[in-house]
Amino acid sequence: MAIERKLGRSTDQRRAMLRSLVTNFLKHGVIQTTYTRAKETQSIAEKMITLGKRGDLHARRQALAFITEEAVVAELFDTIAPKYAEREGGYTRIYKVGPRRGDAAEVAILELV
Repeated sequence: MAIERKLGRSTDQRRAMLRSLVTNFLKHGVIQTTYTRAKETQSIAEKMITLGKRGDLHARRQALAFITEEAVVAELFDTIAPKYAEREGGYTRIYKVGPRRGDAAEVAILELV
């Protein structure tokens, strides 16, 4: 069982933040955030792409339960997941950018491979 990072937030705030990050990541293909948030988002986004590869109705409903926009789910199942049909995993990549100027938090870029 995976241990989820708490990210300094309560459960409902953390879940809402991760849903938003995953939705925006799948919509744009790349996102810039802190390194720990990127690692959590990467884990969930890869699970969503795996659901997209399954492609059945149950997988689509499971994705809709987490992703906040219906158009993003349609894009996931129609364009993103078929690109990774031959790939077994590792659909995303994290680049460390450096410390953020305001609070010196480690910033990273998360992108689709």
